[in-house]
Amino acid sequence: MSVPLEQYLVVGAILFVLGAVGFLTRRNLITLFLCAELMLQGVTLNFVAFSKHHGQMTGQVFSLMIITIAACEAGLALALILVLYNSRRTLDVSVWQDLRESGLEQTIDTEPLPAPADEAAMPRLQEAGKMPTRRRGDSYV
Repeated sequence: MSVPLEQYLVVGAILFVLGAVGFLTRRNLITLFLCAELMLQGVTLNFVAFSKHHGQMTGQVFSLMIITIAACEAGLALALILVLYNSRRTLDVSVWQDLRESGLEQTIDTEPLPAPADEAAMPRLQEAGKMPTRRRGDSYV
């Protein structure tokens, strides 16, 4: 049973559109990264579908290149996200307007920034080598 080319193209287009909408509407760096990956996967699916339809290997070669580039992008993007988060303690892209080129005007967001997380309310891991403090009713074996 063969799946028609149109169904592959529709699924690829849906993946690309979902990624583009998510990329344009979200402000979280990780969400933007995942949406860019989703767009790449939509394009990859279309390349493979056209390659199968035409009986040529060029679409599959492009797909391998896209997957390789996406893997490299994933490593670099996650490293960049960690560095940016460690410097400002937020993943909101509107905070990073000072990174734009000089001479460009700043974009003004109409939505307010989310409230910063309270450091004291965040859970903390126990230090290595120390037993956690016992609460009433807890039993550690």
